[in-house]
Amino acid sequence: MAHLHSVPARPHPRPCETFSGRAHPRLRPYVLGYAGFRSGDGAALAHRVLPINSTTMIVDYAAGGRVVTGPRSAPAVFERTRWGHGVCVGLTPLGASALLGVPMRELAGGSVPLADLLGHDGEILAERLDAAPDWPARFAVLDELFSARLDRDGGWAADGLALRAWARLQEPGAPRVGALAAELGVSRRGLEVRFRRQVGLSPATVARVARFQRAVWLLAAGRDLPATAQDSGYADQPHFNREVRAMAGLTPGQLCAFLQYRELAPR
Repeated sequence: MAHLHSVPARPHPRPCETFSGRAHPRLRPYVLGYAGFRSGDGAALAHRVLPINSTTMIVDYAAGGRVVTGPRSAPAVFERTRWGHGVCVGLTPLGASALLGVPMRELAGGSVPLADLLGHDGEILAERLDAAPDWPARFAVLDELFSARLDRDGGWAADGLALRAWARLQEPGAPRVGALAAELGVSRRGLEVRFRRQVGLSPATVARVARFQRAVWLLAAGRDLPATAQDSGYADQPHFNREVRAMAGLTPGQLCAFLQYRELAPR
Protein backbone atom coordinates (compact mmCIF):
# COMPACT_ATOMS: atom_id res chain seq x y z
CA MET A 1 0.00 0.00 0.00
CA ALA A 2 1.25 3.51 -0.80
CA HIS A 3 1.70 5.98 2.05
CA LEU A 4 0.87 9.68 1.64
CA HIS A 5 3.12 11.79 3.84
CA SER A 6 1.57 15.27 3.86
CA VAL A 7 -0.70 17.86 2.31
CA PRO A 8 -0.35 21.66 2.21
CA ALA A 9 -1.37 23.28 5.48
CA ARG A 10 -3.46 25.85 3.62
CA PRO A 11 -5.02 26.17 0.14
CA HIS A 12 -2.93 27.82 -2.56
CA PRO A 13 -3.98 29.41 -5.85
CA ARG A 14 -2.25 26.76 -7.94
CA PRO A 15 -2.38 22.99 -7.29
CA CYS A 16 0.64 20.98 -6.27
CA GLU A 17 2.14 18.69 -8.90
CA THR A 18 3.10 15.09 -8.15
CA PHE A 19 4.82 12.30 -10.06
CA SER A 20 5.16 8.81 -8.57
CA GLY A 21 7.45 5.91 -9.35
CA ARG A 22 8.64 2.54 -8.05
CA ALA A 23 12.09 1.62 -6.90
CA HIS A 24 14.23 -0.99 -8.64
CA PRO A 25 12.95 -4.52 -7.78
CA ARG A 26 16.03 -5.20 -5.66
CA LEU A 27 15.12 -2.23 -3.45
CA ARG A 28 11.43 -2.95 -2.89
CA PRO A 29 11.87 -4.68 0.50
CA TYR A 30 13.40 -1.37 1.62
CA VAL A 31 11.68 1.34 -0.45
CA LEU A 32 7.90 1.73 -0.67
CA GLY A 33 8.11 4.15 -3.56
CA TYR A 34 9.21 7.53 -4.87
CA ALA A 35 7.21 10.71 -5.36
CA GLY A 36 8.28 13.88 -7.11
CA PHE A 37 6.54 17.04 -5.94
CA ARG A 38 6.35 20.71 -6.80
CA SER A 39 4.23 23.37 -5.15
CA GLY A 40 2.20 25.61 -7.44
CA ASP A 41 5.07 28.09 -7.75
CA GLY A 42 7.91 25.81 -6.67
CA ALA A 43 8.42 27.70 -3.40
CA ALA A 44 8.54 26.06 0.02
CA LEU A 45 5.23 26.04 1.86
CA ALA A 46 3.78 24.93 5.18
CA HIS A 47 2.69 21.29 5.33
CA ARG A 48 0.30 19.20 7.38
CA VAL A 49 2.08 15.90 8.01
CA LEU A 50 -0.42 13.05 8.22
CA PRO A 51 -0.27 9.90 10.38
CA ILE A 52 1.90 7.43 8.49
CA ASN A 53 3.49 4.03 9.07
CA SER A 54 6.67 4.58 7.11
CA THR A 55 9.85 6.60 7.37
CA THR A 56 9.92 9.41 4.81
CA MET A 57 13.00 11.02 3.32
CA ILE A 58 12.40 14.44 1.76
CA VAL A 59 15.00 16.05 -0.49
CA ASP A 60 14.21 19.55 -1.75
CA TYR A 61 16.84 20.72 -4.22
CA ALA A 62 15.43 24.24 -4.65
CA ALA A 63 14.73 25.63 -1.15
CA GLY A 64 17.18 23.29 0.59
CA GLY A 65 14.73 21.46 2.86
CA ARG A 66 16.19 18.00 3.49
CA VAL A 67 14.68 16.01 6.31
CA VAL A 68 13.71 12.51 7.43
CA THR A 69 10.46 12.04 9.32
CA GLY A 70 9.48 8.90 11.20
CA PRO A 71 6.19 7.08 11.54
CA ARG A 72 3.56 8.97 13.52
CA SER A 73 0.04 8.44 14.83
CA ALA A 74 -1.07 12.09 15.00
CA PRO A 75 -1.00 14.99 12.54
CA ALA A 76 1.45 17.88 12.82
CA VAL A 77 1.56 21.20 11.00
CA PHE A 78 5.10 22.12 9.93
CA GLU A 79 4.91 25.90 9.49
CA ARG A 80 8.64 26.30 8.84
CA THR A 81 9.06 23.52 6.29
CA ARG A 82 11.57 24.25 3.57
CA TRP A 83 10.38 21.91 0.88
CA GLY A 84 8.46 22.89 -2.22
CA HIS A 85 10.20 21.13 -5.15
CA GLY A 86 11.94 17.80 -4.79
CA VAL A 87 11.41 14.12 -4.05
CA CYS A 88 9.94 12.03 -1.25
CA VAL A 89 11.07 8.48 -0.53
CA GLY A 90 8.98 6.11 1.58
CA LEU A 91 11.01 3.56 3.54
CA THR A 92 9.94 0.35 5.26
CA PRO A 93 11.29 -0.47 8.75
CA LEU A 94 13.99 -2.56 7.06
CA GLY A 95 14.78 0.32 4.70
CA ALA A 96 15.24 2.80 7.55
CA SER A 97 17.82 0.52 9.16
CA ALA A 98 19.62 -0.60 6.00
CA LEU A 99 19.63 2.67 4.03
CA LEU A 100 19.73 5.34 6.75
CA GLY A 101 21.54 3.38 9.44
CA VAL A 102 18.97 4.00 12.17
CA PRO A 103 16.14 1.80 13.54
CA MET A 104 12.70 3.12 12.69
CA ARG A 105 11.83 3.27 16.41
CA GLU A 106 14.38 6.07 16.89
CA LEU A 107 12.57 8.18 14.29
CA ALA A 108 8.98 7.57 15.47
CA GLY A 109 7.04 10.79 15.94
CA GLY A 110 9.98 13.00 15.06
CA SER A 111 12.14 14.44 12.31
CA VAL A 112 15.90 14.53 11.71
CA PRO A 113 17.97 16.59 9.23
CA LEU A 114 18.96 14.37 6.33
CA ALA A 115 22.60 15.38 6.76
CA ASP A 116 22.64 13.76 10.22
CA LEU A 117 21.90 10.39 8.61
CA LEU A 118 23.43 10.53 5.12
CA GLY A 119 26.22 13.03 5.72
CA HIS A 120 27.97 14.11 2.51
CA ASP A 121 25.89 11.59 0.53
CA GLY A 122 22.88 13.83 1.15
CA GLU A 123 24.55 16.86 -0.43
CA ILE A 124 25.70 14.85 -3.44
CA LEU A 125 22.22 13.39 -3.81
CA ALA A 126 20.56 16.82 -3.87
CA GLU A 127 23.00 18.05 -6.52
CA ARG A 128 22.47 15.01 -8.72
CA LEU A 129 18.68 15.19 -8.39
CA ASP A 130 18.74 18.87 -9.37
CA ALA A 131 20.86 18.08 -12.42
CA ALA A 132 18.68 15.18 -13.64
CA PRO A 133 16.47 16.09 -16.64
CA ASP A 134 13.16 14.54 -15.53
CA TRP A 135 11.43 12.54 -12.79
CA PRO A 136 12.34 9.05 -14.09
CA ALA A 137 15.98 10.14 -14.23
CA ARG A 138 15.77 11.43 -10.64
CA PHE A 139 14.31 8.14 -9.48
CA ALA A 140 17.17 6.33 -11.22
CA VAL A 141 19.60 8.49 -9.20
CA LEU A 142 17.87 7.31 -6.01
CA ASP A 143 18.07 3.69 -7.16
CA GLU A 144 21.80 4.09 -7.72
CA LEU A 145 22.46 5.69 -4.33
CA PHE A 146 20.41 3.17 -2.38
CA SER A 147 21.92 0.21 -4.21
CA ALA A 148 25.39 1.50 -3.41
CA ARG A 149 24.51 1.94 0.27
CA LEU A 150 23.12 -1.59 0.42
CA ASP A 151 26.31 -2.96 -1.11
CA ARG A 152 28.38 -1.02 1.40
CA ASP A 153 26.28 -0.99 4.60
CA GLY A 154 23.47 -3.49 4.07
CA GLY A 155 24.27 -5.85 6.93
CA TRP A 156 21.84 -4.38 9.45
CA ALA A 157 20.08 -6.91 11.67
CA ALA A 158 16.29 -6.70 11.90
CA ASP A 159 13.50 -8.62 13.62
CA GLY A 160 12.00 -10.63 10.77
CA LEU A 161 8.81 -11.41 12.67
CA ALA A 162 8.17 -7.74 13.43
CA LEU A 163 8.83 -6.86 9.80
CA ARG A 164 6.35 -9.49 8.60
CA ALA A 165 3.77 -8.21 11.07
CA TRP A 166 4.27 -4.61 9.89
CA ALA A 167 3.84 -5.62 6.25
CA ARG A 168 0.78 -7.71 7.05
CA LEU A 169 -0.91 -4.79 8.81
CA GLN A 170 -0.59 -2.64 5.67
CA GLU A 171 -2.76 -5.08 3.69
CA PRO A 172 -6.51 -4.54 3.21
CA GLY A 173 -8.43 -6.88 5.48
CA ALA A 174 -5.46 -7.42 7.80
CA PRO A 175 -6.31 -9.46 10.91
CA ARG A 176 -6.69 -7.97 14.36
CA VAL A 177 -3.58 -7.91 16.50
CA GLY A 178 -4.46 -11.02 18.51
CA ALA A 179 -5.24 -13.00 15.37
CA LEU A 180 -2.05 -11.74 13.71
CA ALA A 181 0.02 -12.87 16.70
CA ALA A 182 -1.56 -16.33 16.47
CA GLU A 183 -0.90 -16.39 12.72
CA LEU A 184 2.77 -15.65 13.39
CA GLY A 185 3.02 -18.15 16.24
CA VAL A 186 3.72 -15.72 19.11
CA SER A 187 1.74 -14.32 22.03
CA ARG A 188 0.06 -10.95 21.62
CA ARG A 189 2.33 -9.48 24.28
CA GLY A 190 5.40 -10.92 22.59
CA LEU A 191 4.38 -9.43 19.27
CA GLU A 192 3.74 -6.02 20.82
CA VAL A 193 7.14 -5.93 22.53
CA ARG A 194 9.06 -6.97 19.42
CA PHE A 195 6.99 -4.67 17.21
CA ARG A 196 7.63 -1.58 19.34
CA ARG A 197 11.34 -2.41 19.49
CA GLN A 198 11.51 -2.46 15.68
CA VAL A 199 8.89 0.08 14.58
CA GLY A 200 8.39 2.45 17.52
CA LEU A 201 4.58 2.22 17.41
CA SER A 202 2.26 -0.50 18.69
CA PRO A 203 0.65 -2.98 16.25
CA ALA A 204 -2.80 -1.58 17.07
CA THR A 205 -1.64 1.94 16.24
CA VAL A 206 -0.07 0.82 12.98
CA ALA A 207 -3.33 -0.95 12.04
CA ARG A 208 -5.30 2.23 12.76
CA VAL A 209 -2.94 4.38 10.71
CA ALA A 210 -3.01 1.85 7.84
CA ARG A 211 -6.81 2.07 7.72
CA PHE A 212 -6.60 5.86 7.66
CA GLN A 213 -4.02 5.77 4.86
CA ARG A 214 -6.28 3.48 2.81
CA ALA A 215 -9.01 6.10 3.18
CA VAL A 216 -6.58 8.85 2.13
CA TRP A 217 -5.73 7.05 -1.10
CA LEU A 218 -9.35 6.34 -1.93
CA LEU A 219 -10.26 9.99 -1.44
CA ALA A 220 -7.27 11.07 -3.53
CA ALA A 221 -8.51 8.78 -6.30
CA GLY A 222 -11.90 10.52 -6.29
CA ARG A 223 -13.95 8.04 -4.23
CA ASP A 224 -16.87 9.67 -2.42
CA LEU A 225 -17.02 9.83 1.37
CA PRO A 226 -19.59 7.04 2.02
CA ALA A 227 -17.80 4.57 -0.27
CA THR A 228 -14.44 5.48 1.24
CA ALA A 229 -15.74 4.87 4.77
CA GLN A 230 -17.10 1.45 3.81
CA ASP A 231 -14.18 0.30 1.67
CA SER A 232 -11.58 1.40 4.24
CA GLY A 233 -13.12 -0.75 6.97
CA TYR A 234 -14.80 1.82 9.19
CA ALA A 235 -17.87 0.71 11.12
CA ASP A 236 -20.06 3.50 9.75
CA GLN A 237 -19.94 7.10 8.53
CA PRO A 238 -19.79 8.69 12.03
CA HIS A 239 -16.87 6.40 12.92
CA PHE A 240 -15.10 7.47 9.73
CA ASN A 241 -15.76 11.15 10.43
CA ARG A 242 -14.40 10.92 13.98
CA GLU A 243 -11.28 9.06 12.90
CA VAL A 244 -10.46 11.47 10.08
CA ARG A 245 -10.80 14.43 12.45
CA ALA A 246 -8.56 12.71 15.00
CA MET A 247 -5.98 11.53 12.47
CA ALA A 248 -5.82 14.56 10.15
CA GLY A 249 -7.11 17.45 12.25
CA LEU A 250 -9.55 18.12 9.38
CA THR A 251 -13.07 17.13 8.46
CA PRO A 252 -13.34 14.47 5.73
CA GLY A 253 -14.50 17.14 3.30
CA GLN A 254 -11.54 19.39 4.08
CA LEU A 255 -9.09 16.51 3.73
CA CYS A 256 -10.68 15.47 0.44
CA ALA A 257 -10.29 19.01 -0.94
CA PHE A 258 -6.56 19.02 -0.17
CA LEU A 259 -6.05 15.53 -1.60
CA GLN A 260 -7.75 16.34 -4.86
CA TYR A 261 -5.94 19.66 -5.19
CA ARG A 262 -3.10 17.98 -7.07
CA GLU A 263 -2.24 17.25 -10.66
CA LEU A 264 0.22 15.01 -12.50
CA ALA A 265 3.54 16.76 -12.91
CA PRO A 266 5.26 16.85 -16.30
CA ARG A 267 8.20 14.51 -16.66
